[in-house]
Amino acid sequence: MLGEYRIEGRRAAEIAASVERAVGSGELEPGQLLPPMRELAGELGVNPNTVAAAYRTLRERGVIETAGRRGSRVRPKPATTARERFRVDVPPGVRDLSDGNPDTALLPPLAEAFARAAGRGDREPVLYGEAAVEPGLARAARADLDADGVPDGPIAVTSGSLDAIERVLAVHLRPGDAVAVEDPGWRSLLDLAPAMGLRLLSVGVDDEGPLPDDVRAALRAGARALIVTDRAQNPTGAAVSASRARALRSVLADHPEVLLVEDDHGHRIVDLPLHPLAGATAHWAFVRSAAKAYGPDLRLAVLTGDAVTVDRVLGRQRLGPGWVSRLLQRAVVRLWEDGAVDVRAVAASYRERRDALIETLAARGIEAHGRSGMNVWVPVPDETGVVARLLHSGWAVAPGARFRMDAPPGVRITVSSLSPDDIAPLADAVASAAGPAPARRYV
Repeated sequence: MLGEYRIEGRRAAEIAASVERAVGSGELEPGQLLPPMRELAGELGVNPNTVAAAYRTLRERGVIETAGRRGSRVRPKPATTARERFRVDVPPGVRDLSDGNPDTALLPPLAEAFARAAGRGDREPVLYGEAAVEPGLARAARADLDADGVPDGPIAVTSGSLDAIERVLAVHLRPGDAVAVEDPGWRSLLDLAPAMGLRLLSVGVDDEGPLPDDVRAALRAGARALIVTDRAQNPTGAAVSASRARALRSVLADHPEVLLVEDDHGHRIVDLPLHPLAGATAHWAFVRSAAKAYGPDLRLAVLTGDAVTVDRVLGRQRLGPGWVSRLLQRAVVRLWEDGAVDVRAVAASYRERRDALIETLAARGIEAHGRSGMNVWVPVPDETGVVARLLHSGWAVAPGARFRMDAPPGVRITVSSLSPDDIAPLADAVASAAGPAPARRYV
């Protein structure tokens, strides 16, 4: 069961640490089954309750998962395992369409904005005890939010969207609570929630966003939070439509106690209108990141929400990193004010590539989805085989297993690096690898 590795310890903390060390070093592999609690207790000469407490700690830390009588095993992506072990291995000469990165040609130059922000920092150094949020950034962000119909609320700044979502969940939920998430959905979020000790409840997605009946079922099943991607959903490209937003608001009206978290993943890279759900429940949070439009290394996201939620986030932030660099905040404000990103041009560039690929695949009998953003989702009958055959043909795509729980198989294709000349050869390769499939909903 465990090969050569022997779990050690007499106390719960020691047993948990022994397992976690082995997972981190690779001696215990993802998916590996752990001994039954009574069996391990006998081997270690301890009370079974001690092993039960150790396993509970490991579950709450996102290291293992338990499936009733099927036992406990190391999670597919345990929080202690090095992330690089799960990268797609792209051989030399193969085009990488798996990474989810933006087109670097569409990212703005940063040097001048940072130089001007640094110059101001020399004149007006930010010291301990000053405000966590740059006033100019708060004003500009609030004006954008007002224009998009997001309810009024205080502003916080975090180190990216995932940091914001983690902080919001942490100030409202406890280990063991259930969270309703999109399926297929953002793989980092699907890893984060279990690492926080939270349970995931699957919500199906179509081109217009989360399915209302699935959301209703998840909330009735006890989900204490719902996480929704408004635009450019990763991996499917879904965008919440006006009619879908009304339907979801109707569902949420029956569950005002639920924490609602919205991630506007497509801010400044899509030209579809925003249809926010914010304000449909008592506690809500709305997040916008600078990463997709201005570059992944700009680890900055704007967060707004109800006063209680944002106050809790700011309070916990003060006890940790304190604030996101005001130098970084000032540079982002400068990029916004200078119009460094032409949103219409960027959105049109990604749209043209998505539409061309989807239409060319359709002509070859292959269903594909991508209403917004930089990704196209292709349902396939056997994603492992499709990924392998595409690699052999010179194309690397992301296997859908990285993004889904209960949803059928699929692959994600990032269109950012595609040229018009790439579309037909890629579509031919996908059609050859996947074969024609009957039209179906990818939920």
